[in-house]
Amino acid sequence: MPNSSAWLRGLFAVALSLATLRAGEAPPAFSGKPDTTPMAETRARDWLMRWQTDILQDARNRSCDKELGEEIGWMVAPFLEGFYYGYLATHDTAWIDRACDWADALIKRTVTEPDGQPGWPKLGATGTELTKDLNTDSQLGEAMAMRPLVLLAGEVRANQALQAAYGGKTAAYLRLAEQLFAKWEARGSWRTVKDGGLWVVPPFGLDPAGSGWSAGYERRTVDGFSLPDNKQNLVAAYILALFDVTHRPIYKERATAWFIVMKARMTTREDGRYLVWNYWDQGGPWDLKADGTLKHWVGVHPNGGYYGIDLEGIILAYEHGIAFTKEDVRKLIATNRDFMWNQQVTGTAFQRIDGGK
Repeated sequence: MPNSSAWLRGLFAVALSLATLRAGEAPPAFSGKPDTTPMAETRARDWLMRWQTDILQDARNRSCDKELGEEIGWMVAPFLEGFYYGYLATHDTAWIDRACDWADALIKRTVTEPDGQPGWPKLGATGTELTKDLNTDSQLGEAMAMRPLVLLAGEVRANQALQAAYGGKTAAYLRLAEQLFAKWEARGSWRTVKDGGLWVVPPFGLDPAGSGWSAGYERRTVDGFSLPDNKQNLVAAYILALFDVTHRPIYKERATAWFIVMKARMTTREDGRYLVWNYWDQGGPWDLKADGTLKHWVGVHPNGGYYGIDLEGIILAYEHGIAFTKEDVRKLIATNRDFMWNQQVTGTAFQRIDGGK
């Protein structure tokens, strides 16, 4: 299933741009106001109906009843996001009911781990060599799943009409989201670095031969593996949601520290007109193997989806007044429109942000 929330958010702008490009016209200036012409309203109803049909059909897979570890993020979170944005688009509380149904199904499957914290451990859940033989939680999976629930809690909190039916339940989701943030802090996953801070995969998990932590637990504050940029940005998006709803400074501080790192990793090309950055960069000494080589390759990733996630994170940061400026956003637009795109609607093609295939 495509990312339902992103699809819903971007659909109107994309369609309008493509329509004007096909006609050979320059895209109109964005006024900040929705198009309310009869044709636009008819089109919007049609798109919304198609989207609703698709997400409800796909939701029959009930991934909320079975996924663990990082798959919670990729297989459960898109539905939770879709249900949340479905409510925002329609104000139909049936979407809140669906979000709560999926959230409850996910939450009831948590297990209590040796430090007393809840989790959804899975063998090799972090996707790194460091813990491939251990049952581990995934900070990424949890962050992706919790973000729409945090935003939903904020929506309910601000709407007195929703409080009676959903206030208690969504407040519990918010408490869990805050508890999970504290869990990863306590496990040594946050690291302060020269340019700010970032999150790492901890070097331990549940010992398959016993009921406690593996030996790596003792190295939890000095060892690990830095998450790649796209995962850092997804975690930061969840943390910014926590800040938006709770206004606790620690959340904005953590997100700000990461986005400072993200910006520091970006360089320009073509006389400063375009921006380029790697999929992963070394975050600290924990990213080195015993022989001194890096635990991961460094370079531009050929999958544009990862950079789409990075862009969402950057724009969230910009909207919160963190690190990125309007000039940075202008360069990002130019990178995609003028450098990556072949300027064709029919036969459209893109190259990588470094010019590669």
